[in-house]
Amino acid sequence: MNANEYIALDGTEMANLVKTKTVATEELIEASFLQLEKVNPSLNAVIHTRKEQALEEAVATDANAAFAGVPIFLKDQSQPIEGEPSTGGARLFRHAKAQATSNFVRALHRAGFISSGHTATPEFALKNITESKLYGPTRNPWNHRHSPGGSSGGAAALVASGVVPIAGASDGGGSIRIPASFTGLVGLKPTRGRMPVGPGAGRQWHGAAIDFVLSRTVRDSAKVLTEMQTVQQEAAFQTPLFPGRFEEQMKKPFQKRLHVAISTSSPVGTPVSEEAKKAVLNVASWLEEQGHHVEEAEPEIDGVELMRNYYLMNSGEIASLVNQLETTLGKRILSEDVEVETWLLHIAGQNVSAAEFSASLLNWDALAARMAHFHKKYDLYLTPATAYAAPEIGELTHDEEKENQLRAEIERRDPKQQQELIYEMFLPSLSYTPFTQLANLTGQPALSMPVHLTKEKIPLGVQAIAPKGEEHILLKLACQLEETDLWVGMKGNSYFNRR
Repeated sequence: MNANEYIALDGTEMANLVKTKTVATEELIEASFLQLEKVNPSLNAVIHTRKEQALEEAVATDANAAFAGVPIFLKDQSQPIEGEPSTGGARLFRHAKAQATSNFVRALHRAGFISSGHTATPEFALKNITESKLYGPTRNPWNHRHSPGGSSGGAAALVASGVVPIAGASDGGGSIRIPASFTGLVGLKPTRGRMPVGPGAGRQWHGAAIDFVLSRTVRDSAKVLTEMQTVQQEAAFQTPLFPGRFEEQMKKPFQKRLHVAISTSSPVGTPVSEEAKKAVLNVASWLEEQGHHVEEAEPEIDGVELMRNYYLMNSGEIASLVNQLETTLGKRILSEDVEVETWLLHIAGQNVSAAEFSASLLNWDALAARMAHFHKKYDLYLTPATAYAAPEIGELTHDEEKENQLRAEIERRDPKQQQELIYEMFLPSLSYTPFTQLANLTGQPALSMPVHLTKEKIPLGVQAIAPKGEEHILLKLACQLEETDLWVGMKGNSYFNRR
């Protein structure tokens, strides 16, 4: 199998070739690593490989598994394999090894995937770019001057460059959908409770975060969702299993005319590029051509308040994490031990009261209720996935002077002002990606679709949000769009077609 043959395959087709014994699993692993050797020196997307183990595991592949023998890279955050490096992009964990394999990864292995290593992330998955001080910046295959986004940036770079057709990812504030938008991929965040969690934890970021994958084709994301969906009794959240197979349901026509709300306005009042607006309007026009009803409408939600609640949760989570690390390591964590975003969230989180944290979570529930009411009228809510195409490398990373200023300033402010400083620190990044966090706080499924290519020939996605439990509507929409000229992913005007 040569390189062009390999990268032209999605995961579904690879598994079919293994099942029919047309291709051996070992061939797929070897082809994947050849492509990795070709592209990773310039992309810097991988922090660790396990080729020998992958080849050993390939021998025992169950040819009847849904993704039999398909190589996959996992995210270096929340997707550990026992005994393998597990750094979370943090210098504190430079030499850390995972104590257990996550339930999510175990489910991937049961589905037939072969784990080939782990991909780069920003420290503790806190940013929408992948530029950790531990590993340096990861670059976008479409244009190496630009970022592939984050926090699943390494995963996106590998899928977009053909190393693997599918990669493990996670989404706590847009970390699947943002890199999907920036690199021309299918980026689905499933409904809260749909995916396995743990062991040792029943929730991730209080339900804001969820593990899933990035892929190049809609059918791959749909099929992974079918294979991975679960009702996990020990988890904090469950959602009923979908009765059927997503990859089959998505091929069926819509049984009724959809009511679709669209908005191209940033929920936090920041600018939105004309390219992002055009992308949404093009999809809206296509929907109308298909007979669906489209109108401009927004849910009654204060986007700035939403983000304040989101950052307050981040503060509490990071303060708790640092406290645990101090206990585990037996030493105090100092400012210079972690990146500036981690430190500011840690300091601010120490001053968040239990009452404030509880009240913030109640606001999440209020958001979910408002969105449930909104969806009584609208089947889908369509927005840009990101307000702009991918930023340049270094554009959203603070220089040393700014970092020192922020570290000093957080100590001088009172608790309320500390939260304000957190908002100010993240605002440049938030201006790129203000649309994704809503679905994380409400628990709804959301999908970034690669339906636009900017004048600079960089992808830009459109996001669709559906009611809880209704990923099939999102996948059906994407499946139909995948066959149009709007699609710039694997079947359209893709990175592969322009090579």
